Amino acid sequence: MSDLHDKTVTELAAALRARQVSSVELTQALLERVTRHQGALNAFITISAEGALLEAARADARLGANDAGPLTGVPMAHKDLFCTRGEKTTCGSRMLADFVSPYDATVVERLRAAGVVMLGKTNMDEFAMGSSNETSFFGPVKNPWDPARVPGGSSGGSAAAVAARLVPAATGTDTGGSIRQPAALCGVTGLKPTYGRVSRYGMVAFASSLDQAGLITRSAADAALLLGAIAGFDERDSTSVELPVPDYSAALEQPLKGLKIGVLKEFFDTGLDPAIEQHIRAALELLRSQGALIKDVSLPNLPLSVPTYYVVAPAECSSNLARFDGVRYGYRCKKPTDLLDLYLRSRGEGFGAEVKRRIMTGTYVLSAGYYDAFYLKAQRVRQLISNDFERAFHEVDVVIGPTTPTAAFELGAKTADPVTMYLNDIYTIGANLAGLPAISLPCGLTQGLPAALQIIGPHFGEERLLNVAHRYQLETDWHRRAPPGFA
Repeated sequence: MSDLHDKTVTELAAALRARQVSSVELTQALLERVTRHQGALNAFITISAEGALLEAARADARLGANDAGPLTGVPMAHKDLFCTRGEKTTCGSRMLADFVSPYDATVVERLRAAGVVMLGKTNMDEFAMGSSNETSFFGPVKNPWDPARVPGGSSGGSAAAVAARLVPAATGTDTGGSIRQPAALCGVTGLKPTYGRVSRYGMVAFASSLDQAGLITRSAADAALLLGAIAGFDERDSTSVELPVPDYSAALEQPLKGLKIGVLKEFFDTGLDPAIEQHIRAALELLRSQGALIKDVSLPNLPLSVPTYYVVAPAECSSNLARFDGVRYGYRCKKPTDLLDLYLRSRGEGFGAEVKRRIMTGTYVLSAGYYDAFYLKAQRVRQLISNDFERAFHEVDVVIGPTTPTAAFELGAKTADPVTMYLNDIYTIGANLAGLPAISLPCGLTQGLPAALQIIGPHFGEERLLNVAHRYQLETDWHRRAPPGFA
């Protein structure tokens, strides 16, 4: 099969079960593709060729013994924020450049148990702090649609790898849009589950009340299949919710007749590229033609999501990153003169500029005299945003809008102005503040670059999100279009 790289997870799983291809053959083909394009895209930090081939051989043995699950032998990659036993977990930072994890994150553990083959660890913004994948200690990732442009962040390596057909799927994490935004800019499907639906154990923390593990795939059907493998309660994660995991794939074909879709009024503002708005409106009409009911909804506090996020997230990051001090593990400065010098120089040399900026901001808003004025106020506004969504879901089943205000911007275009960079997440942050599930999927091209729509649902509403996305993708081929030169 010469077109293995162009097949989805669902198609590869069927081919493996039918013995049309072996997992070793598939893994070798994708490893060769990763190696061939790594220099141009910089999508990977670690390529795990030897380990991947061993895992593939074990998968083939299970397939041959009829002891295989639906994902056995399927290769994919992990964002380098998930701890992986015996492999480096760098978080895209000098601070952890040589850290080898002694254990697997729950997401990694569950995918290993399902027989998935790990090809490597993908590049990312340092400690997941960024919207463009330009803050990585290992250099920026390039967008396969145009290498002069960003892939989005922080899961940019995963999104670029899936878009370029280096892997059929990859894990990601989403704190303020870090799965959906790069998925949008790279023309792939990105799913952020409900907060607590997927365990955060072994996922290096950025902002603990916002972080959520998720998936970047080529289609909603693939996301449904993989979510079923990673979702579910984990006693090692105190934020994990103990609820049954539904069969997400079984819900994909449900008709949309009578589905109530809310169009987010606040998302269609003056900052939205008119070409992207046109694609979103066309997608809404397609869904209407399938029987969905469309109505406008308003979330009046949603425009406050960016300033709210950039108080809450830095505050939590300043606490979470305090553990990296040069003493126990991670980067340590050379020849410290005393303990204070060890702390100061290890952190000063180990962290990049964006991480330092957020640590300093977070420390400031948590300090005496400013806690009530900033952090406490931000938490109150966060509750107002959550209440807005709750009221909306009494009227509609899902809400829809754009994922990003523009298509991918050029590398370096926003690095000198952090506030402008932060505004690129304006449409994604609300779902994180409210802990809601959301999915981004490609819906068109604007000047040769992907445009995307975002669907947000109520808590634990992943079945409906995946159903709507799948029904849309059955009628369109945007999710099947590859970047020029990567088909």
